[in-house]
Formats: sequence, structure tokens, C-alpha cells
Amino acid sequence: MYLFLIIIAIVVCALLVLMVLIQNPKGGGLSSNFSSSSQLMGVQKTGDFLEKGTWILAITLMVLSLAINVAVKGGTEKSDNPQRKEEIEKASKPAGSPATAPMSLPSAPQPVTPQPNVPGKK
Repeated sequence: MYLFLIIIAIVVCALLVLMVLIQNPKGGGLSSNFSSSSQLMGVQKTGDFLEKGTWILAITLMVLSLAINVAVKGGTEKSDNPQRKEEIEKASKPAGSPATAPMSLPSAPQPVTPQPNVPGKK
């Protein structure tokens, strides 16, 4: 099921890319400087079809991504491999803290000895 959804999502992505690349740009930008005056009105019916197709493919891709997420989270498989089970059990057990002695703090602060002022040294 998971692989089937992935393949469908890839096909939808490819169709969405093609659908977007086929469309005429609607705004200005660089393309408006190089367009000829013969495309003043354009073909409205083709534009509507391409726009609706783009929306349908985009929504389909979103639904497929959610379905893939649900399929992956809900599709946990049981492992019959005993070695794998032991690894999972070892990883799930909390590790014990190392047996080290607590750090000892000094009982009294150490006195600071002043350094003598020697002329010529700083």
C-alpha cells in the first residue's frame, strides 16, 4: 500500500510540473516585455482548464501526502527476528548511572597569598 501511494504521488508531481509549465504567465515580469501583441486576449477556455487541473493535482498531492503519512504511522510491522527483539529491549532499558564517588568540596576556602611588588615587573 505504501509503495503504491508513493508511485501515485510521484506521477501526480510530474503531472503537476507539466501542468504548471504549460500555462501562460498571467502577470507582468520579464515575460511581458518579450510577448507580442497578438496574444492580447489569449485563449480563455484552455487557461480555465489548465488552472482547474493545477488545483485538482495540487489538492490530490496534499491528500496523497496525508495518506502516505497515515500509512507509515499505522503500518508498523512485527519483527520475528529474535536478535532484533533483543536489540530493541536493550535500547529501551534505561542505562544505569556510572558508579563514581561524589565530588568532594573543600571544607574551607584557601587563603590567597599576596605577591610582593617588585620594582620593574608588572
